[in-house]
This record gives sequence, structure tokens and C-alpha cells, in this order.
Amino acid sequence: MIVSTYSIVACDLEASQWGVAVQSKFLAVGSVVPWAEPAVGAVATQAYANPRFGPDGLALLREGLGAEEVVRRLVDGDDGRNERQVGVVDAHGNAASYTGSECIDWAGHRTGACYAAQGNLLVGAETVDALAATFEATAGQNLAIRLVECLAAAQLAGGDRRGQQSASLLIVERDGGYAQLSDVVLDLRVDDHPRPIDELRRIHTMHFRLFGSTPREDWLPLENDLRAEVDERLARLGYDSLDSWAGVENLEERVDGSDAIDPVVLVALREASP
Repeated sequence: MIVSTYSIVACDLEASQWGVAVQSKFLAVGSVVPWAEPAVGAVATQAYANPRFGPDGLALLREGLGAEEVVRRLVDGDDGRNERQVGVVDAHGNAASYTGSECIDWAGHRTGACYAAQGNLLVGAETVDALAATFEATAGQNLAIRLVECLAAAQLAGGDRRGQQSASLLIVERDGGYAQLSDVVLDLRVDDHPRPIDELRRIHTMHFRLFGSTPREDWLPLENDLRAEVDERLARLGYDSLDSWAGVENLEERVDGSDAIDPVVLVALREASP
């Protein structure tokens, strides 16, 4: 089955994050296209996708090879290369892509500092151009947000010629995931949806609410009127502490002590007890 799609493989060297975002008229595209490893690089494999390009590409990157050499070795070692499309970003932000001669039009790619954008069976080149332009225009922003906005811009520019079905966002960072014990910052997948990018944005917003972080200096002191409000709302919900309520709501990663409250937690508490 052809994974006709558009994707962007990218990294934020300052944040030490690598990631892949993809959208396709294909069921559960996130199970095939995106691969990434922190401080190693990221890979997207698509068109008449060779699933081995993911793990094999990361293995080559792990050896210290640059993006161009990784793409060359993957393609040269594959008899089906004319139907493949692949994008790679290495540990240093170098990028390379390949589009086989038999990929269905429109098919092509663009690369730049810290990103590789590619697509096939698209309405036109405008889709890949939008991926690249949006990534370049959003420098300095959070990598996950940048990649979601890249997908949205690409869809607005035309997208997959067949329409929409699924989308995926993968971000990795060494010890940057859950409880600082996982390298997966987020792995969000919309497997089947009429507007998968909108749904991906919604899920990403939810993910940030549950697992993101607010700088401690931006937390609000729990004293006086605010302390009374929080205690009253918790009592109304049947809880005797912020910790116990946050644990039920999966917000425990945003609670630390009882002297201050994360503004995100306060908003969630107010929504739960209007």
C-alpha cells in the first residue's frame, strides 16, 4: 500500500529535540512513517514506504554518518528505490531527502537547516513549499508547535491529493519524556479522522496541559484569597488536598508542594468546579 503523504523531519538543536510530523490519506500513518532518536536524528519513510528505512536509518545515524550519506546508503541498498521517498535529519541538523522517479506526482522535497520536507501524490509543490516556509518562519518556537503548524500550512496549500485521514507527531529528547525517565517527549497519533490535523492540534494542547511545564517563577502564590478559593473549590469537588485532586485529573506532574500553584492547574480546577 502506498503511503502517499507529506511530512517534515526536523530538529531543535538548542532544545536537543528531534521530531517528525506527517499527514496522509492513509490509515494510522504514524505507525509507518516517523522514526526518531535523541542526539541521533530522525527519519520519515513514505511513498511505497520501506519500513526498514526507519530503524536502518537510525542505526546509520547512530554510527555518526551524516544525513546525506544515510539517505544514499538506504537508497542504494533498496531495489525498490524508484518508488521510495525518505527524509533524514542528523544529530547536527544536517538534512537530506530522496524522491524516487516513480513516486506519484506531484512528488518532491525541500531541505534546509534542521529540516527535510517531502511529499508525494500531492496537489502540487505548494504543499512542500508551505512545510519549508512555515518551519523557517517559526524559528525560536517550541518544536512540536512548529511541526503542527507546518502540517496545517501544508494542508491549506493543497495537501494530499486524495484528502485527509490520519496525522502523527513524534518528538524525542534525552530524558525529556514522562517523569524524565523516557526519551519520548510526545508520540501523538490521529489514526482515522475527517480533520486529522485539527484533531492533532487538540490532542497536543491536551498533552501540554497534562505533561507540560510552567516555569516556577510564573506560578501563583497560594495565599489569602487564592488559597481560600482553591480550598473551597477542592471541597466542592470532594477533595481535601490539591495533590489528591490533581492525581485523579492526571495533573500530578504540575503539582509541587502547597505554597504555589501552576496557572494551568488553576484553570483546570476552575473549569472542574464552575
